[in-house]
Amino acid sequence: MSERGYCGIGVWHSKNAVNIGTLFRSADLLGAAFVFTIGRRYKRQASDTRKSWRHMPLWHFDALESLVAACPYSCLIVGVELTDKAKPIETFCHPERAIYLLGAEDHGLSPDMIAKCHTVIRLPGESSMNVSSAGTVVLYDRAAKAMRAA
Repeated sequence: MSERGYCGIGVWHSKNAVNIGTLFRSADLLGAAFVFTIGRRYKRQASDTRKSWRHMPLWHFDALESLVAACPYSCLIVGVELTDKAKPIETFCHPERAIYLLGAEDHGLSPDMIAKCHTVIRLPGESSMNVSSAGTVVLYDRAAKAMRAA
């Protein structure tokens, strides 16, 4: 992986807490610098077998505006959503500094949330996947492309 840059990943109003634990475990394994929730606080999950919150910052924001206000300098918010205007992940060049924002499992990101993102990417397929699986795919794609570029 590149020595430069970082990423964080999180979910807005997650429906299933077990998915959050699985996503955070993947984030820890795939090199994310931090994880976050918006609207729902994280509670320790058995699915987070690494106890990721011990190894990297876990932030909670009450609203998207709080995340935007806390966004580090020159860090882009990348929404992950099935929308026609989204860039396909297969050809997406991940920014050096990124925050990946995933929507709730049952209704994704709202149009207002998408408008606050610097860019939006989509995963392959015509229907949404489990939020922890989607986040893992995004982080793996970032890591794999960084290793190929090195």
